[in-house]
Amino acid sequence: MTSAVVDDAHAEVPLTLEEKAPRTLGLLDQGAFWANLGVSLLGFSGALFLLDPLGGKPLTFTAAVLAAVIGSLVGTAMVGLAAIPGTRTGQPSMVLLRGLFGARLSYIPTVLNIVQMVGWGAFELWVIAHGGQALFGTAVPYSVWVVAAGALTIALTIRPLGALRLLRRYVTAGVVIAMIWLSIALFRQGPSVGDGTWDAFAPAVDYVIALSVSWVPMAADYARHSRSSGAAFTGVVAGYTIAQVACLALGIAALALVGNDPDKVWDPFVAAPLGALFFGILVLREADQSFANVYSTTVSIQNLAPRADRRAISIGVGVLTTLIALFADVNSYGAFLSVIGAVFVPMFSVLVVDYFLLGGAARWNTAEDAPSRWLMVVPWILGFTAYWIVTSTPTVEWWDGFWGKVRDALGFVHQPWMNAALAAFLVAALVTVALSVPARRLRSRR
Repeated sequence: MTSAVVDDAHAEVPLTLEEKAPRTLGLLDQGAFWANLGVSLLGFSGALFLLDPLGGKPLTFTAAVLAAVIGSLVGTAMVGLAAIPGTRTGQPSMVLLRGLFGARLSYIPTVLNIVQMVGWGAFELWVIAHGGQALFGTAVPYSVWVVAAGALTIALTIRPLGALRLLRRYVTAGVVIAMIWLSIALFRQGPSVGDGTWDAFAPAVDYVIALSVSWVPMAADYARHSRSSGAAFTGVVAGYTIAQVACLALGIAALALVGNDPDKVWDPFVAAPLGALFFGILVLREADQSFANVYSTTVSIQNLAPRADRRAISIGVGVLTTLIALFADVNSYGAFLSVIGAVFVPMFSVLVVDYFLLGGAARWNTAEDAPSRWLMVVPWILGFTAYWIVTSTPTVEWWDGFWGKVRDALGFVHQPWMNAALAAFLVAALVTVALSVPARRLRSRR
């Protein structure tokens, strides 16, 4: 496969992985796309975990915003670094893993990514449906909202680069106006956001990092169409950070107006002057989240089937995602998704270190017959282990119980300042560096 540049401004994503990746996205395209991903309806209710991550020790508004800024910058820097190899090679995220693990071993994280992307896509359809009902009540059934959002998602994935250009030209402006209008309307009501402490500052940063790095497995899927690595990296860091901080700050204000009740966090938006109109824009914009998940699922599947037509895959994935949102308990699926998501922070740490620091860029092999690199599995597994030893976030009872026993056996006691994502990233990075010597010897023998 080749990474030769196709720069036609109206070019679209090729149908298979055997064709050249067009490079049509500039800084504004990348920035607008990631800014839209940084604004989420879930971010408003999720602001409660930023404001009071430990429960009973809420931060001051200043501390919460600073935690949002630091956490977003750290998390998006990871996402931005994961995006750069995509720009340089023209390959999506899961195909890049052929260079890290070899072609066949890359199928393991690819399958895990497909599972989590389908789950998150269904969750986003659920969010859109509930956002629509917050505007119109039950006059429009939940199932109608889900099917309509699913159809819109599929339509966007058929022409993904066109969808990104649409976001930059029209949707982003509407979202900016809506956020400014709603911010003025809510803060004019004088929400009480000044009381609190700085005690839970570190866990709050941890929460925001987790929000940001959840996009690591799909970063290269869009960066491969960027005109430059700088545009891809800057678009991720600047666009997502600004939008996420604004979203969380507005969520704090909304929560303060409803007594920190996350189930009522959307009420102040709808009740504000012209609030229904501008909240409706945010509900419609939420489709870019489901689009991102379905499209990334599509290109992940193409790592398994490089000659499959992405349009057929997108339709199939979109239909499956819609059916899950209609019939599955999406809320209970969230804990399982967080378990899978923890796989990708240490994995991309290994990729970043090997690619940027250990000369991997010069020998990165993304061919379908790329040889297996079993040694790279070691730091990935150790980083994954570090994540679950350090984390204090509850997920699934049996899973948490297992890691509780591991901590007890090691005599490990979690401290409030500890960050699971950073621990996983650092352990995986250090072990990768330590293994670089035997890895070079193995390559020289071959």
